[in-house]
Amino acid sequence: MVNIYITRKIPDIGISMLREKGFVLDISPKDRPLSKRELVKALKKKAYDGVLCLLTDTIDGEVFDAVPSAKIFANYAVGFNNVNIEEAKKRGITITNTPGALTEAVAEHTLALMFAVVKRVVEGDTYLRRGKYQGWGPELFLGEELQGKTLGILGAGRIGGRVAEMAGKGLGMKVVYYDIKKSEEFERATGAAFRTTPEEVLKEADVVSIHVPLLPTTTHLINAERLKLMKKSAYLLNTSRGPIIDENALVEALKNGTIRGAALDVFEFEPKLAKGLIKLPNVVITPHTASATKDARDGMAKLAAGNLIAFFDGETPPNKVS
Repeated sequence: MVNIYITRKIPDIGISMLREKGFVLDISPKDRPLSKRELVKALKKKAYDGVLCLLTDTIDGEVFDAVPSAKIFANYAVGFNNVNIEEAKKRGITITNTPGALTEAVAEHTLALMFAVVKRVVEGDTYLRRGKYQGWGPELFLGEELQGKTLGILGAGRIGGRVAEMAGKGLGMKVVYYDIKKSEEFERATGAAFRTTPEEVLKEADVVSIHVPLLPTTTHLINAERLKLMKKSAYLLNTSRGPIIDENALVEALKNGTIRGAALDVFEFEPKLAKGLIKLPNVVITPHTASATKDARDGMAKLAAGNLIAFFDGETPPNKVS
């Protein structure tokens, strides 16, 4: 009998897969992230064989100590910056993630944010709802056309590639990109041109879209100095991880006109926002919902469940991180 603890309810399709396999599931009844104290307490209640965790859970040595019987933590997320991978390796614990399932959803949301901020959709909506609209005007909420503009991609993974493909082939944008290494596959699929540093992309692009994982090397990848390299007419998009941007520096850049606008789905101090961010008219914000489609979230649940099932069938999980 395999005992699994799930730190927060995921879509039923994943839960059904595990139950059909005969796994015994204990699911947190709280529809919110558990505090570290709550998570440790819950894991100590039983000798669980595995844990299905979420990106909002901090999985470190203290958590591993709470449930020494668990040999796999299946992360319901693409990123795994919430897991101490080195500590897991020391203890021989398998870590998995859920890549691929949310590529389309996040890419589409990225383009939605780009349209919203460049076309000033949210500003116009707010203006109208507040009763300020007095009729058509030749210079009312002037935005930008995207055809022929340059999109800069930071991070040439699945999502960055799909955004580049949509923007390049669908909107007629020129695409440039930076990653730690040049990718001929990325270039064939998107027609993008490689740049050797983030700085080159920031200087050249009219819109910059972030798609790198959160690592020590990417924390504050976008800081005050790099924001100053961008065009004053440029826009910054982030659907990756909040701490990749120094959010306080971004607030100042938006206030001072260092860049024209930004659109964010993730935040450095999530769920809190940097002071002043919410009051800025030239930023569009969504509550970490880029992957919030039924297709994506069901797909993630299936991958997380599949990783657990493969592991306990004695196979290598298809999405093993370490």
